[in-house]
Amino acid sequence: MPTTTWNRHHVLSLADFTSAEYDTVLQTAASFQEVLSRRTKKVPTLQGHVVANLFFEPSTRTRSSFELAAKRLSADTLNFTAATSSMTKGETILDTAKTYLAMGTDIMVVRHREAGVPNAIAAEMNRLGVRVSVLNAGDGQHEHPSQALLDLFTICSLIDPNHPRLELLKNKKIAIVGDILHSRVARSNIWSFIASGAQLHLAAPPTLLPKLFAEYILEHSELTTGEFIISSSPSSPTPQLFLHWQLEPALQDADFVMTLRLQKERMTAHLLPSLREYHQLFGITRTKLQLCKPNVKVLHPGPVNRGVEISSQLMDDPEFSLIQSQVTSGIAVRMALLYLLGSGKS
Repeated sequence: MPTTTWNRHHVLSLADFTSAEYDTVLQTAASFQEVLSRRTKKVPTLQGHVVANLFFEPSTRTRSSFELAAKRLSADTLNFTAATSSMTKGETILDTAKTYLAMGTDIMVVRHREAGVPNAIAAEMNRLGVRVSVLNAGDGQHEHPSQALLDLFTICSLIDPNHPRLELLKNKKIAIVGDILHSRVARSNIWSFIASGAQLHLAAPPTLLPKLFAEYILEHSELTTGEFIISSSPSSPTPQLFLHWQLEPALQDADFVMTLRLQKERMTAHLLPSLREYHQLFGITRTKLQLCKPNVKVLHPGPVNRGVEISSQLMDDPEFSLIQSQVTSGIAVRMALLYLLGSGKS
């Protein structure tokens, strides 16, 4: 287990993560990945701790992954479901959080359809002066830090299984394709991939990747921009972030391709002519991957709309697809985050 100091009390965003923090998460996750390969997969690291999964919107992978991660660390778990909670009787989100605080919760894993809810709960815990950590499990169109960290771990572990680290992605070309406008996963991945020194290419129809998206990135970082190109610093000779409204330039010589789900539940306007046309132009298939490096790998955070963002044949092809590896990696990464927040301070 890494002996690096971890001073972060909450994990709400990756926008301010340091390279050392990324490497700490990656190396800690690698240790837990080894634990998960044993016959006995449980360790007593968080015995006596209480982890509350406060999921105010539906989730399968993230919720199950956090619950299993907590149990593998021997923590007690509490699971909240909004539809069967006192919120149906008028209780507020902060009152719900304080109820779980009164039950002795040590870590709150929060997911909500509105951006900022995990931050609000963290601020309330700080105001109360309690040692409760808040972990953002996805909030609206803001961020999804643990998903981006498991994506990073999946890729880095593929390159160096024994020592996954941020620098392994330097100068690698990574394409993110799909509904970037509505994707909290994309926003978190932008921070982690840029921090690694990767060449990041975003591709989507103009309605799902407007020019204002670049302006959003600029407002929340120290990056500088040219026409649809954002580079790492004013003196950087090599741009790190590219925006494309066509797929081919993003895929050309790419090392990794991440395709995103069309988030129809968050679309408030008619942004696409049809799903069939979207698949023809931006759906990832074996044929389109011929533009990439020969050993290209494909990722998808899930859930997947088969035949829309990615063909079924490609999704199930172990030669290209890392989708199942992402699910497996998610448990180790979330164990690492819970460990670091719960008892990993050295």
